[in-house]
Amino acid sequence: MLSEIRVKDLGVIEDLALTLGPGMTALTGETGAGKTLVVEALELLMGGRADAQLVRAGASLARVEGRFVGLPTSAEAPSGEDALDGSPRELILARELPADGRSKAYVDGRMATAQVLSEVGSALVDLHGQHAHQSLIHQSAQRRSLDHFAGIDDSEVTLAGARLAELTGRLAELGGDTRGLARELDLLRFQLAELEEAGLEDPDEEERLSEEADVLSRVEELRSGLEAARRSLSGADSELDRPAGASTLVAEASSCLGRHEPLRELAGRLAALGAEIDDIARELRRRAEDLEDDPTRLAQVQERRHLLSGLRRKYGDSIAAVIAFREQVRRRLYDIEQGEARRSVIEVERDDAKKELSEAEERLAARRREAAPRLSAAIGRHLKELAMERARLEVEVAGVRGEQVTFLLGANPGEPALPLARVASGGELARAMLATRLVLSEAPPTLVFDEVDAGVGGEAARAVGRALSEIAGDHQVLVVTHLAQVAAFADAQVAVRKEVRGGRTVATACPVTGEERVRELSRMLSGHPDSAAARQHASELLETARRSASDP
Repeated sequence: MLSEIRVKDLGVIEDLALTLGPGMTALTGETGAGKTLVVEALELLMGGRADAQLVRAGASLARVEGRFVGLPTSAEAPSGEDALDGSPRELILARELPADGRSKAYVDGRMATAQVLSEVGSALVDLHGQHAHQSLIHQSAQRRSLDHFAGIDDSEVTLAGARLAELTGRLAELGGDTRGLARELDLLRFQLAELEEAGLEDPDEEERLSEEADVLSRVEELRSGLEAARRSLSGADSELDRPAGASTLVAEASSCLGRHEPLRELAGRLAALGAEIDDIARELRRRAEDLEDDPTRLAQVQERRHLLSGLRRKYGDSIAAVIAFREQVRRRLYDIEQGEARRSVIEVERDDAKKELSEAEERLAARRREAAPRLSAAIGRHLKELAMERARLEVEVAGVRGEQVTFLLGANPGEPALPLARVASGGELARAMLATRLVLSEAPPTLVFDEVDAGVGGEAARAVGRALSEIAGDHQVLVVTHLAQVAAFADAQVAVRKEVRGGRTVATACPVTGEERVRELSRMLSGHPDSAAARQHASELLETARRSASDP
């Protein structure tokens, strides 16, 4: 969800910072106070069109920053990196809009394009109102919504399509002119003979041979090292040759301590150490005796390493890759040698795969066509509750697979239903989106509704408030509203106001609670924040909304 947003030098906003929580937050204020500028700032943050005229007069640039927490795994970072890896970390998006020049976008402090910002932001925020950034106006999102509503799984079509593509590819591999196939056949037979003669089995053979070659080329050096170590532990073979070794010294020390009762525990430990030293010394002698010069074996190892190196240069970066290439050559050779017989078998399999794909597409299209009127009816019931009694939302399904899913809104009787992207009224579109979200739980974590209450009042306004509150049960909801009936349902309310500082108009935004919230609702109801009647009405609205939210 969006936990913080900061806006600098955007329109009448000089420097505004908001901390937002879960649930529903209402942005309220007089017309022109700057509420919609907050939504426009969010739209910029989502990669929306940058308009230099939005930059505050006298400022060199406007800047918007947003901090998101509790991120969904579908968001992506620039350059194909995973911005969101499933862990509960935060993501910071930023957008700079210069008064002159091109805008700049940032994802977690890294420069990005507006397109990348849009792709990342679309998984985080959905704007509903008079804004281009609305996921549900896109046909792909509408298709996913229909499938989610009806529990439709298109994996059968996906698998059938993949099977057909595989068989078509195999047929293409078997094709080609006769001379070309003959040349390829000769090359494959040569490669396979070379690879089979090498007898490759162990992917780690090169590493083993390298270790063996290192030992064989340093026999005398290793033997000298082993013998020197043994002499250090056991002493020289002749006492006249060099001083006693560690074993003798440890034994003498143990004997000295053993004469004294309080020190016998230490003497025992030294005796055990002496035994371990003797054992190591015997192992050193054994290994030194086992080392033998073997020039013949060394030459064989070096020759084998040279062979493996040559195969890697020709067929793969590693022995494992060379082995895999050998199997690929074997399969390709088999396919060509089978010739027409193999081609005929694959063609039959491909025809069957085409039929399976066609039947799977027909079933998928039928399921989508069957689900479309049920989704239309479910959304339509909510439209009536949202003061669009005579509106209709149709779900049109076309295409071989029913992949062309289009939501059409007919706001008034006698008028044709139009795709959501072409609906002129921001308020009607926002309420249509709201009705859709009530039916479909699948959506970005943060939903922003602007002008959702345009043209409604009374019980319809309360219905809009209840609907927004319901969606806020599993999404963060931000709503810009002029209606107290809607704002009363919010978990938090932010009052946006204009004031004059140093001769300049500045927009401010402050959370209002308790009596301050009652006063703001009173202003929205009557234009007189201190009216006793309006304050009583505002308190009643808050209590009614609280009871409505607590009802099952």
